[in-house]
Amino acid sequence: MLPLFKTIVAEIGRRSANLLIVLFIFSCSSGNVQEAEKQNWYKGNLHTHSYWSDGDEFPEVIMQWYKEKGYHFVALSDHNIFQEGEKWVNIRKDSLYRTAFQDYLAAYGEEWVVYEEEGEDLKVKLKTFDEYAPLYHESEQFIMLPAEEISAGYEGKPLHLNATNLDKLIQPREGGSVVEVLQNNINAVLEQRKASGKPMMVHINHPNFRWAITLEDMIRLKGERFFEVYNGHPSVNNLGDSTRIGYEEMWDFINIAYLEKKQPLLFGLATDDSHSYHEQSSKLANAGRGWVMVQTDTLSPASLIHALEQGDFYASTGVALETLNYTNNTLQVVAQAKEGVNYTLEFIGCEKGEKETRVLKTVQGNSAEFEVGQDMLFVRCKITSSEPQPNPVENMTNQLAWTQPVQPE
Repeated sequence: MLPLFKTIVAEIGRRSANLLIVLFIFSCSSGNVQEAEKQNWYKGNLHTHSYWSDGDEFPEVIMQWYKEKGYHFVALSDHNIFQEGEKWVNIRKDSLYRTAFQDYLAAYGEEWVVYEEEGEDLKVKLKTFDEYAPLYHESEQFIMLPAEEISAGYEGKPLHLNATNLDKLIQPREGGSVVEVLQNNINAVLEQRKASGKPMMVHINHPNFRWAITLEDMIRLKGERFFEVYNGHPSVNNLGDSTRIGYEEMWDFINIAYLEKKQPLLFGLATDDSHSYHEQSSKLANAGRGWVMVQTDTLSPASLIHALEQGDFYASTGVALETLNYTNNTLQVVAQAKEGVNYTLEFIGCEKGEKETRVLKTVQGNSAEFEVGQDMLFVRCKITSSEPQPNPVENMTNQLAWTQPVQPE
């Protein structure tokens, strides 16, 4: 067999050899091939804004920025609006914004940009999702996911949820309490998903924004699988305050309660929630602060959402992982090492019956693993780098990453 195999390889060349080797391996163990196929990592942001609502930049410019920065997918999630139909925006008279418009015009041209000038007033017609998205779509390199930030409220409290890969606009639903409003809007997304057959996801945004959503509110929700463990807006209180808990602590308490009620684990996202694109400041909602790294086989909406729902991702504000693997009840984490940078890996979780989590193991270094015993309720890993974020908010100066919680198999 081997001499014959070598002869064939020699005759058909290296490319065919590679194909034959793959086929030979596949015939021996298709599972190994499947594992290899799932080694693709895709970087994405699921929460950002443009001129379509309260952002200060054109969608085309925003998408070009994310693509150039190495992102693979973005959900442009403006408030209570789909980027469709006709919408005009008034450009501020400030030279910063007028110069930015001239840059936009120069980049895309008079045939693309529709605008009107009357005296000192300048209005620009925004491009729809269907118009601008094809400019950036590139197979296995970059896609956009149609999205909306469903922005409802109750007694003055902002109750915001992001709906990703929507089929059509969802009007915010009302209710008689914070929980009822949130639940009604979660249900609206799940109903559209079921009716359309299209993969969609909904996540709770920044619970501590104006202290609108409490831990108790979150615990009472059903059908919610995601929330923002980190949001890059400077006003969302990621860390809580002296009397109210931050998102990471909230996350653990929610999952203890969810598992007690036989609900699936809640997964934690990191997002930008970017609004400001012309100035960089810790006091502004800038792009590039938080993202997710999703592990799946192909860059498509269905594949990404399926992987997210399986917990096959981590959230990051700068730390990149070289390895993230959970097999045979062992959680293995390896951060991509950088010269002169130190890493601390904390495995956080609790045993069944416990009411709060604790640090189960701490490793100084970029690599560690943790065996998840049958007595454990769940375990996750937090990775802290000594490298500072270039543009941090809320005293979250170090670059971080969070893996998703896992349960014993």
